[in-house]
Amino acid sequence: MSTLDPRARLEALIAEHGVGYAALSRMLRRNDAYLQQYVRRGTPRVLAERDRALLAAYFRIDESELGGKPAPVMAAIRRLAVEASAGPGAMVDVGESRDDARTMLLDPRLLADLRLAPAHAGMLTARGDSMVPTIADGDALVVDEHDRTIGPRPAIFVVRHDGQLLVKRVSRQEDAIVVSSDNPAYPDIVTSDAVIIGRVVWLSRALR
Repeated sequence: MSTLDPRARLEALIAEHGVGYAALSRMLRRNDAYLQQYVRRGTPRVLAERDRALLAAYFRIDESELGGKPAPVMAAIRRLAVEASAGPGAMVDVGESRDDARTMLLDPRLLADLRLAPAHAGMLTARGDSMVPTIADGDALVVDEHDRTIGPRPAIFVVRHDGQLLVKRVSRQEDAIVVSSDNPAYPDIVTSDAVIIGRVVWLSRALR
C-alpha cells in the first residue's frame, strides 16, 4: 500500500487538474456527492476497485496512490533478435542472433500462470501466414526454451531446419519429426535433423 493517504492524494489531484468532484463522480456513474463525501467525510471508507482503477487511469497514476496494491515488478525476459517464420522460412542462426541486451517486460503473474521461469523464456516475432489462423504475421511469441520435448501429439514449437527458423506444429512419428502448418497451403516437412528451440506458450497480437 502507498504510505500517502489516498484521500489527500485524490484531493491534491483534483485541485491540480482543475476538475470538479461532481464531474468525476458522474464519470464513475456515482451520485454527484460521492467523491466529495469520500474525501471530506471518509464515506465510503475505501474506494471500490473499479472506481479506483478508473480514477488512476484518468489521472495516469498507479493505483497504489489511491490505496490500491502496487503494480507488480515486471519480469525481464530475453528478446531474440530474429524473427521466426510462419511462412517459407527465414535464414538465421538463432544462437548467433541472440541479443542479450534487448529485453521484454512481462507481468510475473503471467509467467507464473504459464509455469515459466524468466531464465527459460524468450520472445520473438512471427512472420508469414503458414500458421494462420492460430498465429498471424507480426504476432509476438513467448517461447519456453526449457521445453524441447516433442511427442506424438502436435504442439507449436520454434524449430531450426536447414538453416531456417520456423514456428510450426511439431510431432514425432516413429524415427521422424513432422513439422506441419495450420495453413493447408503449406506441405508438411518430415525430417530427422530439426533442432528444437523451444515451445510456444503464449502470443500477443496487435489489433490494427
